[in-house]
Amino acid sequence: MTENVAFEPAAGPQLPVERGCPFAPPAVYDRLREQAPVSRIRLAGGGEAWWVSGHEEARTVLADGRFSSDKRKDGFPLYTLDVATLRQIRSRPPLMINVDGAEHAAARRPVISEFTVKRLAALRPRIQDIVDHFIDGMLAAERRPVDLVQALSLPVPSLVICELLGVPYDDHDFFQSRTSMLVQRNSPEDRRRALAELRAYLDDLVTRKEAEPGDDLFGRQIIRQRQEGTVDHIGLVGLAFLLLTAGHETTANMISLGVVGLLTRPEQLAVITADPDRTPMAVEELLRYFSIADGVTTRIATEDVEVGGASIQAGEGVVVSALSANWDPAAFKDPAELDVERGARHHLAFGFGPHQCLGQNLARMELQIVFDTLFRRIPTLRLATPAEDLPFKSDAVIYGLHELPVTW
Repeated sequence: MTENVAFEPAAGPQLPVERGCPFAPPAVYDRLREQAPVSRIRLAGGGEAWWVSGHEEARTVLADGRFSSDKRKDGFPLYTLDVATLRQIRSRPPLMINVDGAEHAAARRPVISEFTVKRLAALRPRIQDIVDHFIDGMLAAERRPVDLVQALSLPVPSLVICELLGVPYDDHDFFQSRTSMLVQRNSPEDRRRALAELRAYLDDLVTRKEAEPGDDLFGRQIIRQRQEGTVDHIGLVGLAFLLLTAGHETTANMISLGVVGLLTRPEQLAVITADPDRTPMAVEELLRYFSIADGVTTRIATEDVEVGGASIQAGEGVVVSALSANWDPAAFKDPAELDVERGARHHLAFGFGPHQCLGQNLARMELQIVFDTLFRRIPTLRLATPAEDLPFKSDAVIYGLHELPVTW
């Protein structure tokens, strides 16, 4: 695929652009980072913003409270959103990820205990059972190849998050399809319709949970709110939206990409099959290497700030590229090499600072269990289609695969 990116001295290139290679960032990312770790770009949705492509500079922005996540602020950069969708988002109370400071901490505090390493460790046996169940289904399939996306990558995190939250898994086709629409770059009308339909579904779900709270994350949040006298139905709907959509889409894409990454590099796969204790380290490297949620981290400066030699003025938009930062040779030697023994824990795939991903420990555990179990139970697993011919999600905000035919 050829990139068509025109440079303009004043404003820089127009972004986003599709990945020209399924295993590498767009070439323009390297050119921008080499010129300056913080530079100006033109946005496809209109306007300009600062582009943060260096690893050190990205961490600086994400940790600095002078850069706001609040999409209600005038001038917030439209990187992956269109004006109509932003207007739709602004018509509702903001999600936890779109508020700052004390407001953000207050919204995050009651939920973070649900995602501690200790609490999630108790879920490991159940997640193992879920993974084994879907691999059993693969092995029992009458025909090959099998589409790993539909057979394993998507159903595992979907069922896990449903059980954790208390969402009926029978509804998975509905929320999976709507979430898929939400992350498409080129279908703003579908995105707005999916957003409205998901919110209506979750509004009804939370209403039913409030009438009969169960022993699940939403049930515990409802009981806590009643005890504290802080019942917030709309806030719970927003939390449900955030956790349900983020809780399966990103992990599903990482499972598929991770399998491709390892199958196309048998020497790297051999490291973890020979010593499963190295799988956690391999997961960190795969997260760094693919950096699937690129360009979703947007901010607006609330004060004048200097970062990476650039003077960012109050009211100017900022886009942090996790993909570019995670391929910064100043932070990762030979970043284009997938090295499962690298020790890449300081990657930015889950963000950094106060807004870093709430469910990252759950995602790590799911990925570790899937990779260990899949390659142990099906040691002859291989791609049924050449990697270069696979249908990558180059048109989506969250990178991944539409299908992944495998055989053994």
